[in-house]
Amino acid sequence: MSQEVSSANRNLSGQLSQERQHKNAPADRQAEGGNICTLLHGVIERKEFQGYPSLAPPLARPAGLHQIAVLGNHLPRQCGIATFTADLCEAIGGEFSAIGCSVLAMNDADRRYVYPERVRLEIAATDLASYRHAAELLNVSSADLLSVQHEYGIFGGKAGSHVLTLLREVRLPIVTTLHTVLARPKVLQRRVMDELTELSERLVVMSAAGASLLGDIYNVPSTKIDVIPHGIPVLPDAKESKNQLGVDGKSVILTFGLLSAVKGIEHVIDAMPAILDHYPNTIYIVLGATHPSVKEHYGERYRVMLENRVKQLGVSSSVIFYNRFVSHNELTEFLAAADIYITPYLDPEQITSGTLAYALGAGKAVISTPYSYARELLSDGRGILVPWPRDDPRAIAGAVIGLLGNDKRRDVLRQSGVTYGRNMLWPEVARSYINSFERARIDYIE
Repeated sequence: MSQEVSSANRNLSGQLSQERQHKNAPADRQAEGGNICTLLHGVIERKEFQGYPSLAPPLARPAGLHQIAVLGNHLPRQCGIATFTADLCEAIGGEFSAIGCSVLAMNDADRRYVYPERVRLEIAATDLASYRHAAELLNVSSADLLSVQHEYGIFGGKAGSHVLTLLREVRLPIVTTLHTVLARPKVLQRRVMDELTELSERLVVMSAAGASLLGDIYNVPSTKIDVIPHGIPVLPDAKESKNQLGVDGKSVILTFGLLSAVKGIEHVIDAMPAILDHYPNTIYIVLGATHPSVKEHYGERYRVMLENRVKQLGVSSSVIFYNRFVSHNELTEFLAAADIYITPYLDPEQITSGTLAYALGAGKAVISTPYSYARELLSDGRGILVPWPRDDPRAIAGAVIGLLGNDKRRDVLRQSGVTYGRNMLWPEVARSYINSFERARIDYIE
């Protein structure tokens, strides 16, 4: 096993083989009462188990939910799911101080991270024994539920199949957040998703399109699916942020997130000469490091291509690259300073985008290519969808020029985004997740 575990944990794990019971009738999880354990860094502490609540939607507060285990990536690992996991735990803790949130963090190959206190166990993605060990620890912990943050690429095995080993053995209700739902999965991806949906009491997706795919492609009943939007932060004042970043008096276009070729940033760069002809005080900020997986396989090839393109087009003074993974506070400063946010993504099937959710809810005027999540989020006049660059290379420039020249239109888009984003603020999202978790616990014991 690649991660370090205490000898106490190893001894404890070895005692579990004869204690397993059918998931629908676990003796240590009976509603009549009993004892469960809290396992924190190898220290076991007995606590009373208070039973399960009755279902009475909508649930205004958690009834009997005390400890949540979350499986996924976590900061300081650099990826969107790591940020999402950290934000979700923070939001739940902020809204429900009586609920603990512990994380089982996935580590990519040969890498370790300095995690915060809430990360209680590290799982080596390619080490199958790590998943079994994690299940054993969960089964003797005080966790009431396991929340899985799923993306095929963060788990080991073909199509991320190693995670199924953990989920088959764990004796807890499982709620899985699906960050990707493929419309045309490969054979192994389909097998993994079919078993994942079967093992989960509830499934969370961030868009109606994702829910439709689960029903139409994977035959998941709608009663098992919760649509909960991607959470967004509260932003600081825009004027102060522009001063802080040294772009006061400039029109700021922003794209942020980990870089990879599917982001389509080159198409915004291609639009800059035309934009600058009309509005020479415009700056395009590309915020974010290269995705670690992309960097590992291809180096900085994509970023170098973008930088060379900027030089060739003669717009170096108007395009700024921030080549780093920014903190939450830094990100909110950049978002607040932006006048226009652009997602020029090239994958039509993309069903979620944290960056797009952040920008819309923050009241930014948004321009996007028509991938699945953007079509849904920007419908009803909440943003501007442009054709794919291959179909109309000048569309991005036209949309930006139109918005920069129309303050009233930008204000309408901002207000529309803010209104729509009220249900996307992290406190509201945390409440929605707790409701989903409570329903999962009920489903688990019925």
